[in-house]
Amino acid sequence: MTITASRPTATEKRKTAAPAPRRTFGKWPLTLLLGLVSLLTVSPFLVMLVVALSPAGSPTVPAQWPSELTFDNLVRTLSASGFLGWTMNSLIYALVSVVIILITASMAGYAFAKKRFPGRDALLWAFLATMMVPFQATLIPTFVLVSDLGGIDTYWGLIVPTLASSQAVFLMRQFIKDLPDELFDAARVDGASEWLVYWRIVVPLTKPILATLGVFVFLWHWNDFLWPLVAAQGDAMRTLTVGLTTLRGEEVPLAVLMASATISVLPCLLVFALLQRYLVNSIAMTGLK
Repeated sequence: MTITASRPTATEKRKTAAPAPRRTFGKWPLTLLLGLVSLLTVSPFLVMLVVALSPAGSPTVPAQWPSELTFDNLVRTLSASGFLGWTMNSLIYALVSVVIILITASMAGYAFAKKRFPGRDALLWAFLATMMVPFQATLIPTFVLVSDLGGIDTYWGLIVPTLASSQAVFLMRQFIKDLPDELFDAARVDGASEWLVYWRIVVPLTKPILATLGVFVFLWHWNDFLWPLVAAQGDAMRTLTVGLTTLRGEEVPLAVLMASATISVLPCLLVFALLQRYLVNSIAMTGLK
């Protein structure tokens, strides 16, 4: 009698073969690292807030943590003579610039992306070349021109020289370039004018990048210091960044300075909180493209 051993089939081999154990450490090291980096990033703002809420004259960090917190410094800052005026000037400077730059940059981006005209590429590259010229190099000629036109200590002299943003045009052009041409062709076949195509197609489809660009432009102008320092020489036209630097020359307690800086950060946080959803959508759509 002969005994023959049957060979296991491929199916039986897959069933009997145990998978090799995978060694994994989980995601907690990355989470811990990101948490430490986030804490280091936020720590200056936390220290600024603690100092702003400390009683005047009391020891503060890093020497000692205050034993109590108070809002007296914030109230003192808001009741200062020029603080509300500086804040209003910064809001007008930032908001008006955001609206005008978004309109002009979206129009220029649409023209450079979807329209064909002689010298389009040369004009685009010449316009983008201005990104390599630092603002400090054109500061004196711009000041002389605005001064000759009577724009010193005026809102238009503060706003107009900062409206030509090649970065904004480039971002809008790159976003609109990826939109399908069939949408624009279908609208023109239906008899839509160029203004109607811009308003009904370009603007709705570019809301994420418009919101993202709006946040960037607002932050650029809200934190701008050099041009408002030159163009707004009177106390009534000073922006918040310039006004806060004048407090350093006076005998103002450190807690009051930190309270002023804390209040100046709040509009930036508010704008980011309101437009955070559009920022995420813009990043997601950019990744899909």
